[in-house]
Amino acid sequence: MINEVIKAFKQLDNKDIRILTGIEIGMKNFEWVPVEDIMKYTRIPYDHLSFRFKKLSKLKLLLFTNIPYEGYKIYFEGYDALALHTFVQRKTISAIGNEIGAGKESVVLEALKEPELGIGDPEVVVIKFHREGQTSFIHVKRNRTHIGDREHISWIYASRLAAKREADVINKLYPDGSVPKLIDYNRHAIVMAIAKGSLLYKTKLEDPQWFLDEILLKLKTAYAKGIIHADISEYNIFVHEKGIQIIDWPQYVDRSHPHADELLERDISNILSYFKRKYDLETEMRKTLSYVKNQ
Repeated sequence: MINEVIKAFKQLDNKDIRILTGIEIGMKNFEWVPVEDIMKYTRIPYDHLSFRFKKLSKLKLLLFTNIPYEGYKIYFEGYDALALHTFVQRKTISAIGNEIGAGKESVVLEALKEPELGIGDPEVVVIKFHREGQTSFIHVKRNRTHIGDREHISWIYASRLAAKREADVINKLYPDGSVPKLIDYNRHAIVMAIAKGSLLYKTKLEDPQWFLDEILLKLKTAYAKGIIHADISEYNIFVHEKGIQIIDWPQYVDRSHPHADELLERDISNILSYFKRKYDLETEMRKTLSYVKNQ
């Protein structure tokens, strides 16, 4: 699906982007944005818009209805195109590579960023497109504190909030918390430095105790900043010869959260269980919890 967006993106011009942006803005007030509102925003006459709508619909970047009126909306594909356009305009990225990861709530691509002043080689970065709520909005609303009590929130808006939330926490943790550096974010997408090393669950560690200590130290560092990951496991920790990096932070909670202690204990339990299961390392839960909380 994301590969189709990339192909479609290459066929867009400024008028197409303006139409998608007009629909995006209109969706703050309408589920289906009336064509009259799109005409007002874009200042494009209806006959020209009609041709553009057909093009964008064929590229699967917008959806259409004519009941009870002619209206349009974008879904993730159109939103992806708008975020990519912004990143290109800001010179955050210069080329887009392959998909390197996909889950229920995100898609991750490789990309290139040109060096400052054009000196040196391009930097490999990653773009993470949030897809929060794509599979089950009820589940997301129950578990994500940043959505709160908004009853009529759209899938796209939920993903935009998740991206901002993750960008904010990465900035707060970097570099002490061993997270990849944030380069840029827009709408539901964030651009980061590529994580160092390989995922923990794919790696055979020569000194597992050292890496376990490093992970616990970074959880302690985050906790000291008031942050609990709340979903940590061997699937979102990268390990390399000099340390570790932790990814996937949009579901984090702060220490004032009513379930903060429970979530911290679950995070620690996940890590201790993994190292026990794979490397037969015995670690006492109570002492570890006290260490992370600096008690």
